[in-house]
Amino acid sequence: MSTQHHDESEPKSCGSCEHGHDDTTLPRNALVIASGALLGAGMLLQWLKLGPPLLHTSCYALATLAGGLLVFPAAFKALKKARLDMNVLMTVAVTGAWLVGEGAEGAAVVFLFALSELLESWSVGRARRAIAALLKLTPQTALVRGADGVAKEMPVTEVAVGAEISVRSGSSIPLDGEVIAGDSAVNQAPITGESVPVEKKPGDPVFAGTINGEGSLTVRVTKAASDSTLARIIKLVEEAEEQKAPTQRFVDKFATIYTPAVFGVALLVALLPPLLMGGAWSEWTYRALVLLVIACPCALVIATPVSIVSGLTALARRGVLIKGGAHLEAVGKLRALAVDKTGTITQGRPQVTGVIPIGGISEEEVLRRAAAIDAHSEHPLAKAVVIAAQAKGITWVESIQYQSVTGRGATAIIDGHPHFIGNHKMAHELGICSPEIEARLTEIENQGQSLAILGHTPA
Repeated sequence: MSTQHHDESEPKSCGSCEHGHDDTTLPRNALVIASGALLGAGMLLQWLKLGPPLLHTSCYALATLAGGLLVFPAAFKALKKARLDMNVLMTVAVTGAWLVGEGAEGAAVVFLFALSELLESWSVGRARRAIAALLKLTPQTALVRGADGVAKEMPVTEVAVGAEISVRSGSSIPLDGEVIAGDSAVNQAPITGESVPVEKKPGDPVFAGTINGEGSLTVRVTKAASDSTLARIIKLVEEAEEQKAPTQRFVDKFATIYTPAVFGVALLVALLPPLLMGGAWSEWTYRALVLLVIACPCALVIATPVSIVSGLTALARRGVLIKGGAHLEAVGKLRALAVDKTGTITQGRPQVTGVIPIGGISEEEVLRRAAAIDAHSEHPLAKAVVIAAQAKGITWVESIQYQSVTGRGATAIIDGHPHFIGNHKMAHELGICSPEIEARLTEIENQGQSLAILGHTPA
């Protein structure tokens, strides 16, 4: 007999996120693109001195109009509520720029502001898509067992607490419940982060969104679809994204005071020098408009919620829930972090870290026989054994009469001899754990490593 053990130390890599676009953002995208294209065309024509000045002005005007359609209506709504916000500030600055003959600057300001608003909407859209991805984890129907034992497919929203559902091999578990019949290994990674399937037997809880393994289960529903663990996770994600971090609350309060103050200072800049010192009205009006644009806190006000939502969304897409921006800010102050299980900061892919032959057999032969059995299985530990054998260039003859033993391991015939590969429990049940072997197994388990024990099946 021989033992193999695994760890899960492979570092986690960051995947890239793709930005999708829903129907509501298409007009916004088109307007921002049109504004930028017209602004660029006007600048290019002006710099190269191509075409009449009217053509340049027309490009700037159309660029202002395209971008302004995303700003001016919001400014009008704010004025109706007797409130001065960034949209009002931008509208006044752009209008003033055109009045003093600086259409190019007005077009540039409105385009950049509209672009920043678009980026914010994209960030919020990513958050919604992250929640939608969580919703896809659970099937929309369940196989409900009737009084006659016949399973009938029903929408999960109509399944009552206490009903019995059948969960077939390889299918997702539709509702939270308790196993009442059957044995299987369940992949709980989408919910709990466990990197290795968890063995389930009668009396064990299961969660909606987890994936059943090779066995078949009968589950008694303990929670309605709207109250499942996954549903609560989705609700927490939504609540977290609505909560404002201390920095964001400060910036919002700052903007409500700062924006009217900027208007007041700009008005004084435009009026006092011409009235008191004989300055030119056009020059000081222009300077007041420049002050409005430069002093606008839009970058500060937009950057804070965008960064908070982006951080929460990026973490949610990777299965990490942070309950609001306040906690996300707290993470930035951490100096040390302790985690209680593998898979939290790694990919959770087991790999063979050692082979311990017992009884004069070589390590290569152990891997050859183990891979001959595990090549039939999709279990993470079985895959790790096959990968380890392949990495050493070991080839094997396919085993026959393979049979999975739920919650234990598997058996098969290799070169005409019956073999097994499984966990400590399987070795005990087969009665082959001598004191020497037991001591070795205990030593490995105390190191927090998983075991795969290979041996001959007793006659």
